[in-house]
Amino acid sequence: MAQKDKRMPFMEHLAELRVCLRRAVLGYVAGCIIAGFFSEELFVLLIKPLADACVKANMTADINFASPIEPFWVYFKVAMIGGIFFGAPVIFWQLWRFIGPGLYQREKRLVLPFTVFSVLFFVGGAVFCQLVVLPLAYPFFLGYSKAQLGSWTTLFGHRVNFGFATPVNIKPVLMMEQVMGFSMKMLLAFGLVFELPLVLAFLASVGIVSARALWRFNKYAVIICFTVGAILTPGPDVLSQCLMSIPLWLLYNMSIVIAWLVGRTRKKAAQEAESEALEPSK
Repeated sequence: MAQKDKRMPFMEHLAELRVCLRRAVLGYVAGCIIAGFFSEELFVLLIKPLADACVKANMTADINFASPIEPFWVYFKVAMIGGIFFGAPVIFWQLWRFIGPGLYQREKRLVLPFTVFSVLFFVGGAVFCQLVVLPLAYPFFLGYSKAQLGSWTTLFGHRVNFGFATPVNIKPVLMMEQVMGFSMKMLLAFGLVFELPLVLAFLASVGIVSARALWRFNKYAVIICFTVGAILTPGPDVLSQCLMSIPLWLLYNMSIVIAWLVGRTRKKAAQEAESEALEPSK
C-alpha cells in the first residue's frame, strides 16, 4: 500500500509536464486543422443568433469587412478558437494526466472521469452560450438601433423642436471581425465558467475544500461571480454581465451539492479503510 501511494518526485513531475504540454499542443494543432476544414460552416453557425435577431428587428443581416484580408483573418481565428474545442479531449486528458502523478492511488482513479466531464462541461458551456445567451443578448443590443432621432419631439416630457429636416436613423454596420470576436470570447468565457463545479468537486475529492466551507463562503461568492462576469464578458453592458454572473453563481451552488456528495463518498471510503485496518489479520 505504501508503494502504491508513493508520489512522483518533483523533477520527474517537471519532465512529465513537458511531455503533457507537447501532447496538448499537438492535440490543439490537430483540432485547429479539423476546424480549419469547417471554418465557413462554423462561421455560419456562430452568426446565426445575430442573423435571427436582425430578422426579428426587421434589419438586413449584412456582415461587412473593412479590408481584403479580413475574411481570411476571421476564418483563421475561427479555426484557432475551434481548435480549442475540437482538441479539448486531448488537452484536458493531458491536464489531468499531469495532475495524476501528484495524487495518491485512490485519487488517480478520478483522472479519466474528470477528463470526460471536463470536455462535456467545457463544450456544454459554449453550447449554452450559443443557444441561450447570444439569442437573448443580440436582440437587446440591436434594440438601440431602432431610434429615429428625427422623430423625437419631446425632451424630458417637454415638447421641443430639434430642427431635423429628415429622420436620422441609427443603423448598425456589422463587421466580421467585431462580430466574431464578441461571439468567440463569449463562447470561451462560458466554456471556462462551466468548469467551476468540476474544479470544486475535484478539490473536495482530495480534501482541500468541503461543502460546509463552500456554503459559508456563498455570500462572498455572489460578489465574486458578478466581478468575474464583469471581467470575462467582452462588452461593458449589464445584460451580458448578468447572463454570465447569474449562471456562474448557480454553478457555484451546484458545486456545493457535488462537494457534499463527494465528501460523503470520501468519508465513507475512509471509514471502511479504517475498519479494515483495525480488523485482526488472519
